[in-house]
Order: sequence, then structure tokens, then C-alpha cells
Amino acid sequence: MALRAWVLAARPKTLTAAAAPVLVGTGLAAHLAEVAWLPAAAALLGALLIQIGTNLANDYYDFVRGGDTDERVGPVRVTQAGLLPPEAVRRGMIAVLGLAVLVGVYLVSVGGWPIVLIGLTSVACAVLYTGGPYPLAYHGLGDVFVFVFFGLVAVGGTYYVQALAWPPDALVAGGGIGALSTALLVVNNLRDIETDAKAGKRTLAVRLGPAGTRTEYVALLVVAAAVPAVGVTLLGWPAAALAALLVAPLCWTPLRTVYGYQEPRELIPALGATARVTAVYGVLLTLGLGLG
Repeated sequence: MALRAWVLAARPKTLTAAAAPVLVGTGLAAHLAEVAWLPAAAALLGALLIQIGTNLANDYYDFVRGGDTDERVGPVRVTQAGLLPPEAVRRGMIAVLGLAVLVGVYLVSVGGWPIVLIGLTSVACAVLYTGGPYPLAYHGLGDVFVFVFFGLVAVGGTYYVQALAWPPDALVAGGGIGALSTALLVVNNLRDIETDAKAGKRTLAVRLGPAGTRTEYVALLVVAAAVPAVGVTLLGWPAAALAALLVAPLCWTPLRTVYGYQEPRELIPALGATARVTAVYGVLLTLGLGLG
């Protein structure tokens, strides 16, 4: 039972948002003949650990701040459900982020001081997303955090530890996968818009309202779709990178749900569908860049 509770706390379905940008950064490195497998593997492990640490931090801090209540709809939060003691979850968060720092020590030996800045900022934001005196998610900054750190920084940082450079390609590719990772958060926050508002959690969805949040979701999908075309047209990416656009049919079901739902619970499948879009897009863009 305890193991199952820790697996729930880690939220395995969210790990695609951590893995996809590392894959894309590695595919870009392969395209530019700069791939280095050991730093790439370390970047992947570090990203997964930071994502899990962020999930544990969210579970703990949302509970102690009163953001998670019995009214909340969605996947089980282990602290709120009483499956794990709050202090155990806090210690788990510290342990996982500590392991991420250890992985970062190796990456610093490869990439130098820029990786120190990236790593420490990423670990700090994992906690400050819902913790600290000014939690990002409670002030409408969660979407910006995800786009930057699960898009631009993750792709660019992965490329950097392999090539010791940060080309414009990394920013463009990071924008595409970052947009989809943010879309995943948007569905989550749209589902929780009422309970978050009651708890004083002023996410961007709460600030924009349902209509504005739906528009944001569509805009993020459009950004992701534009990235392969921009890369092929302006940056000399191989035409195979356009394979990422094959995810378009997969977007229809979550898009229809986001616009047609009546009850928040109906958005739970859209969350999983958006995660699948993110994963498939990441894999196809990685293959298109690397093999092309």
C-alpha cells in the first residue's frame, strides 16, 4: 500500500512533460552532429527527478495551504487523501530533489557554471511553484514557469550539456514542446478552476475564466504546430521534422472535450489525451530531427 501511495504521489502520467523536452534536445543535438549520450542520459534522469520532486512539493504545499479539499476533482493527492503523512511527503520531496542535485553535479562537470544556474533555479522553482512566500501557481505564473522550464530551458539545457552551445534552434524547438507541456497544465487548471478560486489559488485559468482558458489551450496547440514548419523553413531542419504534425488528429478529442465539457470531471480524460499528444509530438520531433 505504501509503495502504491508513493507511485501515486510521483504522478507517472506527468513524466512525459519532463522526458519529452530532453528527447527533443537530444534529437536536435543529433541533427547538428553534437550528440553525447551520457550527458543526455543524465539530463533525462535529472529532469524526471525534478518533475517528481515538483509533484511531491505540490501534493504537500497544496494540502497545507488548503488548496486541496474534498471538493477537488482529479487524480488522488496522497496527502489530502490521508494515504501518506504530510511530513513524509515533504521528506520525500527533499530526498528526490537532493538526488536531482547529485545528478546536476555531474552535469556541471560537463557544462560548467551555466548548468549551476539552470540546475539551482530549476530545483528552487520546483518548491516555489506551490511553496514559499510567493507560490508561483497561486499568482497566475504557473503557465510561464512550465513553458520556460519544461520547454526553453529543458531543451536548451539538454542541448547545451552535449554541445556547450545554445543555438536559436533550441529556443524554437523548446517553444513547441513547452507549449504542449503548458497545455497539459491548462487542462488541469481548467478542471480545478472552481475549487482553486474558492481556495484563493489564483491560477491563470482562474484569472482568465473558462472562455479565456479555452482560447489559451488552442493558442498553445497552434504554437506547437507552427514550430516544425518554422524549423524546416527558416532553420534548415530536415523535412522529417514535419512528422511531428502527425499528432494533429490526436488533438481533436481533448480539444472537443475542453470546449464541450459540462462537469469538471469530464476533463480528466482530456488531461491524459493531452499528455499523449505531448509524448507523441516529442518522440516524432526527436526522430524527425535526429534521423533526418
